[in-house]
Amino acid sequence: MNAWKEVSVLPVTSIREAIRILDESAKQIVLVVNENNRLLGTVTDGDIRRSILKGMSLDEPIQEIMNPDPTVAMIDEGRENILAAMQRTRLHHIPLVDENHCLVGLETLDELIQSRTRENRVVLMAGGLGSRLRPLTDECPKPMLKIGNKPLLETILENFIEYGFRRFYISVNYMADVVKSYFGDGSRWGVDIDYLHEDQRLGTAGALSLLPEKPTESLFVMNGDLLTKVNFKQLLDFHSGHRAQATMCVREYDFQVPYGVVKINDHRIISIDEKPVQRFFVNAGIYVLEPEALDLVFPNTYFDMPTLFEKLINLKKETAVFPIREYWLDIGQLSDYDRANGEFMRVFA
Repeated sequence: MNAWKEVSVLPVTSIREAIRILDESAKQIVLVVNENNRLLGTVTDGDIRRSILKGMSLDEPIQEIMNPDPTVAMIDEGRENILAAMQRTRLHHIPLVDENHCLVGLETLDELIQSRTRENRVVLMAGGLGSRLRPLTDECPKPMLKIGNKPLLETILENFIEYGFRRFYISVNYMADVVKSYFGDGSRWGVDIDYLHEDQRLGTAGALSLLPEKPTESLFVMNGDLLTKVNFKQLLDFHSGHRAQATMCVREYDFQVPYGVVKINDHRIISIDEKPVQRFFVNAGIYVLEPEALDLVFPNTYFDMPTLFEKLINLKKETAVFPIREYWLDIGQLSDYDRANGEFMRVFA
């Protein structure tokens, strides 16, 4: 009953500590209070990921990123009214306060609806050739390579299942029978699996034209060669909260220039930056799409996901980026495969 107290912190608490609380708590929110337990604000996973996108230090106090005016409910307000407010505002958490605005509880959408099963469909892309992993992929498609004690694609599937997803499509091309014979209809995992057969390579977005029907809920798409612990519930909440047509997961990538970079003006040296580190956000191969976005994908046409995002951007549609702060590794080369096997038990055990 008092589990909300475990996610209550003072405003001087660091963002780093807030991340730890979010990861360890089932509540997925941090409640910021003063010494008298008066609610000052809230911090969600989305707030933290936006701070990462802004380049903020994780040692900054949480008050710098909190929402100082969260939606709240009075302690005596009925649960049906609170649930209606959540559905109307697309909120997943509402703090409960007394007449003095002191924190006395927390209602969450998951607990109110008492259901973890999600209707969203998930498309896993497993049709690539895996050329850079030869000879390992000469007789085995890349998503079926064993990492730890199971195929990579099975780990991906189980991660989605953990967050309540039950309806899957697997896009297959190269050595499709290996994938189909292993996963079958998904009943072994208690889920439904259907297959999208690419007679020709269609790209990460083109394969979506093979869906037998247009989905009615937000659609997940993920490359089948990624090892990650990304929180898919938080990703879906982030996408929904930003009312995006499409959300792309991104990963921070650092590159150190091995030389001194000289800034010039005509023939004059303005400054010299010795071996600077450049930081970028790169595409992480995980996406959430609204059904309307699929109208831009044409049958039998090679179409990659970045091209779909470019079209949405040109049409002035809302697109969002979701920064991954969890474990993420693209199994693109033999060195990545060796690293994944070395880290699997520590991260996924």
